[in-house]
Amino acid sequence: MSAIDLYARHTAGFEDRLALTEALLREAVATHGAGLVQSSSLGAEDMVITDLIARLGLGIAVATLDTGKLHAETLGLLPRIQARYDITVERFAPRDEQVIEFVRREGDDAMYRSIELRKACCGIRKLEPLSRMLAGSSAWITGLRREQSSNRAEVPFDEADGETRRKLNVLAAWSWNDVWHYIRTFDVPYNPLHDEFMPSIGCAPCTRAIAVGEDFRAGRWWWEDSAKECGLHATQSSGVPA
Repeated sequence: MSAIDLYARHTAGFEDRLALTEALLREAVATHGAGLVQSSSLGAEDMVITDLIARLGLGIAVATLDTGKLHAETLGLLPRIQARYDITVERFAPRDEQVIEFVRREGDDAMYRSIELRKACCGIRKLEPLSRMLAGSSAWITGLRREQSSNRAEVPFDEADGETRRKLNVLAAWSWNDVWHYIRTFDVPYNPLHDEFMPSIGCAPCTRAIAVGEDFRAGRWWWEDSAKECGLHATQSSGVPA
């Protein structure tokens, strides 16, 4: 059974939530212009946003973090996006020398040994490339939703990112059913790993399928008893994940 079959449901208020997201995207373009970028994980939410950018003709740049540990299925979305939308997703990879030194010192499975080592790996493979992705930008668009986890339950539509930029969470009020209803309605390409019970997909060593009844992000860093965050959405003011 596909993720569309499992999750796509029209629920009350969907049209209003969609209209609000479209308005937020148009407002973002009017406010930030060329200083705006979509930071895409290539997950279901971000594919919805990329589809909206293309359908509305907004011309917003789209970029992703190629950590060197992504699933082949995730990377396989890049040519599909190019073919479908005529959008080239810019890839930001970690610095080779930092990865080589970390793996030499700690091993390729360091993330499993401690939270500190896992976060150090995320820092090299995600946070440093993100800083280059966002350099020169005044705002970035994410696929964060309040429903995703308790850490994100109060995520706003627009917030400071702890630096000098605005972070725009244009799907904050959407449900998982909304995401998949949109994907079905507009025939949006998506990662086939979603069909294998992976609602939240990160690096291959750090992602597994979830079981019925498990939390949305239970498949991320499943060996840890901690908040399921890598630091991409930490805020300088609070010091905790957004």
